[in-house]
Amino acid sequence: MDDSRDHESFRAAVATAAGYGAILAVMTLLLFGVPFLLFSL
Repeated sequence: MDDSRDHESFRAAVATAAGYGAILAVMTLLLFGVPFLLFSL
C-alpha cells in the first residue's frame, strides 16, 4: 500500500511551507534584528 505522505504533491506542499518559513525568518531578522542591533549600539 502506498503511503499518502510519499506523494509528490505532499512533498511539494512541505517544500513550499518550508520555503515560506525560511523567507519569513530571513525577513524578520532583517526587518527587526538589524534595526535593533543598529539602535542598541
